[in-house]
Amino acid sequence: MDQSQKQNSHAILFEQPRIGHLTLKNRIALSPMTRTSATEDGLATEEMGRYYARFARGCYSLVITEGTYTDETYSQGYHNQPGIANQAQADAWRRVVDAVHHEDGLIFMQLMHAGALSQGNLYTDETIAPSSVKPVGEQLDIYGGQGEFSTPREMTRHDIESVIRSFAEAAGRARDAGFDGIEIHGANGYVLDQFLTDYTNQRTDEYGGSTENRIRLHVEVLEAVRREVGKDYPVGIRISQGKVNDFYHKWANGKEDARIIFESLAKAGPDFIHITEYDATRPAFDDGETLTELAKRYTHVPVIANGQLGEPAKAEEMIANGMADVITLGKSALANPSWPKRVMEGEPVEEFDFSILQPQAYIKEHEL
Repeated sequence: MDQSQKQNSHAILFEQPRIGHLTLKNRIALSPMTRTSATEDGLATEEMGRYYARFARGCYSLVITEGTYTDETYSQGYHNQPGIANQAQADAWRRVVDAVHHEDGLIFMQLMHAGALSQGNLYTDETIAPSSVKPVGEQLDIYGGQGEFSTPREMTRHDIESVIRSFAEAAGRARDAGFDGIEIHGANGYVLDQFLTDYTNQRTDEYGGSTENRIRLHVEVLEAVRREVGKDYPVGIRISQGKVNDFYHKWANGKEDARIIFESLAKAGPDFIHITEYDATRPAFDDGETLTELAKRYTHVPVIANGQLGEPAKAEEMIANGMADVITLGKSALANPSWPKRVMEGEPVEEFDFSILQPQAYIKEHEL
């Protein structure tokens, strides 16, 4: 196979899709990954700027930041997690945005509230959640945690309103700091997902019970962020079944839950839906469609797929078969900061080495 044939073998990955008003240079983006490398008070660092810029230089069309906490009360999940809860934190992010833009890249901020999964918070020792249900599993040692999670306090209506407001205000700060768009973290067991998950949400008000009620907070956060940033600013949301503390969780009512969840999100007007599964190419439930296919059917907006897509042929198949519009890479990106360039030039990609995240997941010098 000559060089031109190599370059054309995965040509579909190098088409230019649109998200909102933005045109991406290809269909390959960086997945959000917690790296706990900010200062103690949540300021993004010059080191983080070099880290994110490296992926833009490697031709990832879009960089999505790690989950960034939104307020100075309950949202922080990890020590040394970056925040955008105040102006000083927003100003610190400018160096990261500028570094990515200098490499001709686009960067979205992922906004996150940890809820019951918080294992390190500068502002409080208390955690909150939809219901006072102790999370399953144990804290994540690669992010500095140890032992079981604490039992959270059940959120009041005021707490819920504060969460909605904090997402919106944080989105406004991110927009003003120069970010090209927003991703709301509604996945992986954090507070929005805690509302969606049947066993962590035992509420009897309009936020509990039916699937329509349990997805309500996702919708209200999306709507509030949209009002804050305006109709032309890209806003999307990340959704999953599995969680960092319950990897193999599935929605109890299968495809019917998927329909309700995705139709509800679509009504809030997102510019994209980001789906993360253990393996994005596998059926979402016992058989049939992937979760990304179900999202495409019920939302009719661009769908981003994440999960075991580091093999170029597998990533290409997701796009070619209409399962997704963009793919994101996490572990494969850490192993291959220039994965898009490698694939475009017909070079092999490296396997992920878990030592990158040991003893903890902070950014290492050799990654810069």
